[in-house]
Amino acid sequence: MLGKKVGTVTGSATNSLEPAVGASPRFSTVAEGSGSFLGVDVQNMVKFTAEMNIDGSLYGECPNSGLLMASDGVATFRASGVGHFTETGGSSFRGAVYFQASAPSLSDLNGKAFVFHWEVDAAGGTVWDVWEWE
Repeated sequence: MLGKKVGTVTGSATNSLEPAVGASPRFSTVAEGSGSFLGVDVQNMVKFTAEMNIDGSLYGECPNSGLLMASDGVATFRASGVGHFTETGGSSFRGAVYFQASAPSLSDLNGKAFVFHWEVDAAGGTVWDVWEWE
């Protein structure tokens, strides 16, 4: 069951093409932004790779290459999700994310599962919303 919303980060993303897997194109995305998690101001950096499936859908992974930075420390994260390109030229993903926080202010992220919405518009503007999965 979807629980309370724990964070939102907005920012920008840039894409680059990676070597294809057979006939499936792959994309690498680097994003940076700022927002709030657990009521704490954070900066966010993330790199993930997405592969297009034969039906046009996308599968993406962030293999422990995500970072939230708070004034008292950091939290790293790993995530994976499924998505699609939007009619307006962006992309939209839904998935799960797991954190490891050393920052005391973000320690409530530890040991829990979270779900997210990741939206990217055609200009590279991003919105990442995260909820606790109860």
